[in-house]
Amino acid sequence: MLQRPRRNRKSEVIRQMVQETHISAANMIFPLFIVDGVNKKTEVASMPGIYRYSIDNLLREVEACAKLGLMSFDLFPNIEESLKDKLATESHREEGLYLRAIREVKKNFPEVCIVTDVAMDPYSSDGHDGLVENGEILNDETLEILGKMALAQAQAGADIIAPSDMMDGRVGYIRNVLDDHKFTNVSIMSYSAKYASAFYGPFRDALESAPKFGDKKTYQMNPANQREALIEANLDEIEGADFLMVKPALAYLDVIKLLKDNTELPVAAYNVSGEYAMIKAAAQRGWLNEERSTVEVLTSIRRAGATAILSYHSKEVLEKGWI
Repeated sequence: MLQRPRRNRKSEVIRQMVQETHISAANMIFPLFIVDGVNKKTEVASMPGIYRYSIDNLLREVEACAKLGLMSFDLFPNIEESLKDKLATESHREEGLYLRAIREVKKNFPEVCIVTDVAMDPYSSDGHDGLVENGEILNDETLEILGKMALAQAQAGADIIAPSDMMDGRVGYIRNVLDDHKFTNVSIMSYSAKYASAFYGPFRDALESAPKFGDKKTYQMNPANQREALIEANLDEIEGADFLMVKPALAYLDVIKLLKDNTELPVAAYNVSGEYAMIKAAAQRGWLNEERSTVEVLTSIRRAGATAILSYHSKEVLEKGWI
């Protein structure tokens, strides 16, 4: 027997020597939730270990993460219901919570990378990612609002703008707005393949941003479709995206691989709240080894082709030395 693959598994040293896929702090982006107020830190009930932070505590959390080598953050705001309206005007108000948070993080930690979310749903009284008229999500009319939002975030110091709304043409529209205002160095990480998934529930709890009616199936993708992701990704690349993203990650490893095989752009993947909550719930009941299952999930996402992973596990795996 000339070939015995087990010879390359016979010791930990050799197993590490031939390991094909690695995860490091450089590959991780940590999503963080923000609330208004002072000295607030409230746990998200459906996401054990994940909190909503007021800006002062957000800065402390960013500092703690940076000491672990975790340097990239995606910020999401929990907006008071009284500030929400049909046009999501709070999203580009200069003294609004989100823009203040971006400015404070960049002022105190200019070396970190801030990814910002562009979508109407956290600010919309309808809870949808687009402008609603007579129960319909209007595509082109939404783009102007997204452009205002993206420009305000760039002015506040965002490094990467991440449109998550799934409106057609939004990448090109945002790229033109940024370039017209001399923000040519601000990147776009497009949610290219964002599916109408059942795995977003805990995230919507964290932001209190669930749709007030209907669902998001007219703009988010059908989970049954794979090739459609290529159409979306190709359009985003043509329109000027710098990164392409697949969301969720774990149930869509095939889509991550498909995009990776069909683009030279870096591919990001969002290991979403429901995927995080499943592991946490099973681990709390003793049904899974949390360290091994968490690292296995993150490794699978990298193995499928993700350059960067947005994950709620990011801080914990570094803090506990799991990766």
